[in-house]
Amino acid sequence: MKIGKISNQDLKDAIFSKIKLKRKDVLIGPEVGRDCSIIDFGEELCVVSSDPITGAAHQIGYLGVHISCNDIATTGAEPIGIMLTLLAPPSASLTDIEQVMIDTNRAAEEIGVDILGGHTETTTAVERMVLSITAIGRVKKDLLVQPEKARPGDHIILTKKAGMEGTAILAYEKEECLKEGRIPADVIQRAQGFLKQISVIKEGAIAARLGAHGMHDATEGGVLGACWEIAQVMGKGVEIYKELIPVAPETEQICDFFGVNPLRLISSGCMVIVAPNGDELIRSLRLAGIEAVRIGTVLAENQSWLIEEGKKLPLSPPDADELYSVVG
Repeated sequence: MKIGKISNQDLKDAIFSKIKLKRKDVLIGPEVGRDCSIIDFGEELCVVSSDPITGAAHQIGYLGVHISCNDIATTGAEPIGIMLTLLAPPSASLTDIEQVMIDTNRAAEEIGVDILGGHTETTTAVERMVLSITAIGRVKKDLLVQPEKARPGDHIILTKKAGMEGTAILAYEKEECLKEGRIPADVIQRAQGFLKQISVIKEGAIAARLGAHGMHDATEGGVLGACWEIAQVMGKGVEIYKELIPVAPETEQICDFFGVNPLRLISSGCMVIVAPNGDELIRSLRLAGIEAVRIGTVLAENQSWLIEEGKKLPLSPPDADELYSVVG
């Protein structure tokens, strides 16, 4: 099988088809395009999401906390705590494990969440550190963001720039290769700095307050994958204009070097937002210091399109992330 998340069709056939929700208090379970499950806790809803870090070795604790809590933010919920499982190879030292926890705690302090517990072990089942984090959040019922409420004509907004997480990972994991390829040191350093912009909790809160109909953090599969997935959850199509998707010069240079598509590159920190009031949302995000642009529109038809140089092409579902063609 290909490295990375299994395909959405395989998820449906081999995984989701085996899961049957039995409890009435479980409101939303696993589904293609959904990163969170939702449990009814009375006046409030409990939102839960889980993600591993497998494509990076540098700052995996920092990445893991932000990525999992980003998923919580897409529902309009506030992240409150995390559970983490750390699997270390026999070659790892106690200092290595301690560094993961230092990075994890740094991210948790930035967001304001608590580390609630988890599990740590050394095992021959892995060749490098593998971290899996489950984030827990809460939201009042009337503030839950529900993509099913999206309507044709809603605007699709993108925050920050495509491929920033993948660019940072490549800049760390392949730093020597990039230097040998004569990529300037300042470009590599700026690319590594993209990790500081990986949180989408701030824009998630702003979008939820302004009545966003849907949000999706662009993880594996990149921006285009996120647009396809949120369309699936909405049950509607989208029209995305490729030329409107912002890409940082550092991302373009590093992606060109490795021959990868930045729009299909893992992009945590880049939030896809569906909103009926796109112009107002963009103004509010920019006032808060968050880059935001409109990149598309929700359609009535259940078919999604990518508009590229005036041509209308079907928007394909996400495949294995571009990152894994370089970092396997």
